[in-house]
Amino acid sequence: MTESDDPTAIRSIAVRTDDLVAALEADLRGGGDAVLRITPPFSGRMRARLHVPSGDEYGETAPIHVAPRALVDDLPAYPDPDDSEDALRADPNVEYTRECHHDRHQQAVADWRDAVSECIVDEVVLATDAGDHRVAVTVV
Repeated sequence: MTESDDPTAIRSIAVRTDDLVAALEADLRGGGDAVLRITPPFSGRMRARLHVPSGDEYGETAPIHVAPRALVDDLPAYPDPDDSEDALRADPNVEYTRECHHDRHQQAVADWRDAVSECIVDEVVLATDAGDHRVAVTVV
């Protein structure tokens, strides 16, 4: 495997679903600037790992930061607690309680997290100094 400072050497990136879900949740909840980071030296197959930039200083070759939304298509809406409450109150077969509301919302979030894996794209465009560079996306 040849390593390089040139990001156009990358042919594919491997992404863990858990890392992508965490980055998406941070983005959707307004909780941060989480990205998937590809760290040099670069080679044909690279890992993209969860990262929250915090004034990082880089050496000669900076890592590539991929926005989590660039890795998904047709992402369902993130569950809102108010919507979970409304659905629960509208259900004639269930009596509303705070515990039931909590459980119903937790299940909605778990279902959303599971759905993310079905929305991951097959390829993504990385911004490089040489221009846009299209690479395959593999889920690990």
